[in-house]
Amino acid sequence: MGFSWAMFSRVLFLLLLLLIFCSSGAEVVTVDVHATKDLINSGHKYLDVRTLEEHKKGHVGADKILNIPYMFNTPEGMVKNPQFLSEVSSACNKEDQLIVGCQGGVRSLSATADLLSAGFKHVRNMGGGYLAWVENGFLVQKPHAEL
Repeated sequence: MGFSWAMFSRVLFLLLLLLIFCSSGAEVVTVDVHATKDLINSGHKYLDVRTLEEHKKGHVGADKILNIPYMFNTPEGMVKNPQFLSEVSSACNKEDQLIVGCQGGVRSLSATADLLSAGFKHVRNMGGGYLAWVENGFLVQKPHAEL
């Protein structure tokens, strides 16, 4: 069994995530989708870090929701959004109560670690991502079908 470039890329990506997480100096708190729902209902902002395309297909139902991609799809694969922190800083202040979510929980973990390292005080990662949200039957907002 050979070691493919795709497998190497995945291992490297996971190692980079581990490095980011371990070197951030701040502990990421992950909450499940049930706790996330309660926090959203109590006024927390939901930060969807999926791509714009993913977000447009459907997203967590929340009054206070932002979509700022942590990564972009490119022909070479996923690349980190170099403006992520500045975009979040423009939309939120460092004292805001934020829940960060993505499709399955990986990007949001990295995004949460970056936000904590940048001085955001009240940031939590939503474990399981949008897939877990949908799986639990919680409110989803989808675009209206065009007539």
